[in-house]
Amino acid sequence: MSWLSDKDHLLLKETPPMKNSSRIAGCETVSETNELSAAANANGSMQARDVLTQILRDGAQKMLQAAIQEEVEDYLRNRSGIVDEAGRRLVIRNGTLPERELITGLGPVAIRQPRVRDKRPSIEREVFNSSILPKYLRKTQSIEELIPWLYLKGISTNDFPEALQSLLGTDAKGLSAATITRLKSVWEEEYDEWSKRSLSGKRYVYMWADGIHSNIRFNDNEGRSPDENRQCLLVLMGATADGTKELIAVVDGFRESELSWKELLLNLKARGLRHAPLLAVGDGALGFWKALDKVFPTTRVQRCTVHKTANVLNKVPKSVQPQVKRMLHSIWDAPNKAEAVKAFDLFVKTFEAKHSAAVECLKKDREALLTFYDFPAENWCHIRTTNPIESTFATIRLRHRKTKNNGTAKASLVMLFKLAQSAAKGWRKLRGHQHIPDLIRGVRFIDGVSEEQLDEQNNSSPRTRTTHTETVA
Repeated sequence: MSWLSDKDHLLLKETPPMKNSSRIAGCETVSETNELSAAANANGSMQARDVLTQILRDGAQKMLQAAIQEEVEDYLRNRSGIVDEAGRRLVIRNGTLPERELITGLGPVAIRQPRVRDKRPSIEREVFNSSILPKYLRKTQSIEELIPWLYLKGISTNDFPEALQSLLGTDAKGLSAATITRLKSVWEEEYDEWSKRSLSGKRYVYMWADGIHSNIRFNDNEGRSPDENRQCLLVLMGATADGTKELIAVVDGFRESELSWKELLLNLKARGLRHAPLLAVGDGALGFWKALDKVFPTTRVQRCTVHKTANVLNKVPKSVQPQVKRMLHSIWDAPNKAEAVKAFDLFVKTFEAKHSAAVECLKKDREALLTFYDFPAENWCHIRTTNPIESTFATIRLRHRKTKNNGTAKASLVMLFKLAQSAAKGWRKLRGHQHIPDLIRGVRFIDGVSEEQLDEQNNSSPRTRTTHTETVA
């Protein structure tokens, strides 16, 4: 602890020891004494923490100051041979720059950076730039990342000073609501650049589509009904050839119309997406399926089984819903397509007489609900529902409710984009992603198993001779 100052040692010495007293004085009761003791313990603990924080802050300040000093000394030492005709050095120390306050995880830390003077002609002159303390740096990287993370998780802009000061100390500066306002403009630029990025060389084997509806407080759509003023954000997520999930597009559409989806898909092709996805997964939004058939006609369709289950349950009484749900799950969870078809037919025969609306709702998407059986079995858990999108944007809906809707349509769009980027850090590769190259090569899968693997199994299985015997009476 040689780097501790005399003030730090004095603070440690003056920290009161923690003692427990069981003596009852005067009219004090046992409970009052315990409460006083607990309060004293809490007060002493807070003082100890404050002292420790101050010690750590002072130590960090001394270590940072020493590192900056050493960096300047190395810079001058490497240029010690630069001298004038009289042998005097031309690159020298020249005092210090004004003191700068740096916001860190330990609170504000005051730093003085040495000034370097280069007396050579302007053509040969160099400007010293510290790699440890860059120019105009006011907050460490961890604090720069903390501010947008707190905002995206639901902290209101007006609550930032109070929230951050409780973490970094009351002396922390530069943490006002204006900081978030500046961040929003930066995020808008990031979104504009991301939405125009090139997609050449990209190949998405699977694609998930969904529409996210949100309310906005400020808009210029006068004369429209409240439902028409609701914003619809069209979201596309894809899985690449190595099984990595990526956010493909987030745009502002008019409801989930065919025109809006078609514009989005054509934009992907214009930006270089040459290969059509092998499979697209989505709910019952007809606009997406019509647009997909026109832009990527070779892409196969998989209806979300979770949405379909909910749609069918809405058409039967509550007393029948448990049985209906169980029989629907027997279709999705069947080990092969033949068993799924049997379970499908059984559902139709069971409920066709009394609940024809539910049966028709299920029958109209019969083929699209069972497409996943023609893909690797390890991928089934990913491709028979839109859960990859739904689970990701559950966080976005939570943030939306906390802020009581977004201010503008642009703010809502950028918010969704940044939250999706944050969530993407935790995305995992698809299970069974090693089979995706086989799909791209055109290998067929039957009930989740490739034809090549079925041939190997048939060739390796021993052939047994069947002996026919006759029974003599």
